Amino acid sequence: MIVLGENRYGKSRVRLMKVERNGEFHEVYEWDVAVWLKGDFSSCFENGDNSSILPTDTMKNTVYSLARKSTSTAIEDFAKEVVSYFIANNPQVDEAGVHIKANSWKHIGDHPTAFVRSGPAVEIATVTYSRKASISITSGFENLSILKTTNSEFAGYIKGHLTTLKETSDRLLGTQAEAEWKYAASQVDLVGSRRKIMEALLNTFAAHHSLSVQQTLFAMGKAALEAAPEISEIRLSMPNKHCNLVDLSAFGQDNPNYIFVPTDEPHGSIEACVRRSN
Repeated sequence: MIVLGENRYGKSRVRLMKVERNGEFHEVYEWDVAVWLKGDFSSCFENGDNSSILPTDTMKNTVYSLARKSTSTAIEDFAKEVVSYFIANNPQVDEAGVHIKANSWKHIGDHPTAFVRSGPAVEIATVTYSRKASISITSGFENLSILKTTNSEFAGYIKGHLTTLKETSDRLLGTQAEAEWKYAASQVDLVGSRRKIMEALLNTFAAHHSLSVQQTLFAMGKAALEAAPEISEIRLSMPNKHCNLVDLSAFGQDNPNYIFVPTDEPHGSIEACVRRSN
């Protein structure tokens, strides 16, 4: 017998630019919103019966309508408004979820209405609301490019006949980091919490004497948990984006860690979850 398994449907890449006009001083928010619903939609999948289906186009319009009414500036708060609306107005829905990516726009100097986009790092948040449980919030970021030019080494690893990597006591350490953290508390200053976590992660990356990417990742996660007691765990992904030293000996030149070739592929993949013990 063949049956329908877990499923959901929704609308992705709902692009939203919101301008907050406070007199002559403006703020800009650019969000990429994905919405999904879960419920008993088997009749649609199996028989083409759409009587329990809210069109995804309506989901898109709901995002824009709620954005017009909302005063939220944190993506987590807006996501909570969206999932709460879908649960309150759609009895056929068992769970609603929203994932938001936020592009950051900063004022150009002191100009109140002109902006420059910073990036490629983006803030992210995922919020789910189940009728059987409370609202769940996960925050984080993607594509955060960070680099340190010293205090990084790698040695003492397993070596065999296929090992060509040379040990180093001074290398460049670069990564395009991603992170997600879960909140243990229900009432949280989301903006303040994100700021504390980001400061802890970046300051630890900068100051930590790295014996491996793994060691630095754990130190960063530990620092984030110590800085923000309101979170229960943090997941970090830190691919090792290699910068290879160029051999200039053929040109009669030395190269004491001055000239490198940055490479994207292949790269080391390092991921871990750092959490509080029970």
